[in-house]
Amino acid sequence: MGEFLLVCVCGGLGAVARFVLNTSIQRWWNRIFPLSTFIINIAAAFFAGIAAAAYHYQTVNYFTYLLFVAGFLGGFSTFSTAINEMVSLAKTRRIAMALGYFVITVVVPFLMVVLGWWVGAMGR
Repeated sequence: MGEFLLVCVCGGLGAVARFVLNTSIQRWWNRIFPLSTFIINIAAAFFAGIAAAAYHYQTVNYFTYLLFVAGFLGGFSTFSTAINEMVSLAKTRRIAMALGYFVITVVVPFLMVVLGWWVGAMGR
């Protein structure tokens, strides 16, 4: 039960970090493209790649990996918000932007995981 509560606490910390970063970006980004969600999700993907490499190379144990990836990054990343923003863009007849946002929301985070893995595996 203690492990479950720690994952929940880390998820809450991730959500607070997302809120702070999202608010900070939105203060200076005053355009239709949802940049804050995009930045948050690519950062989460990058750090997930580093964490996966660290776990794979036994730099961290499973519990630490679980706290960071399922907990903190689970609360920090926001794929559901990205999907909602795609629908909102499509509803306002910004179909090309919605499709472009969809593509980069899938492709760029994948590339960031690969980059994060590479960074996490440096020196191995």
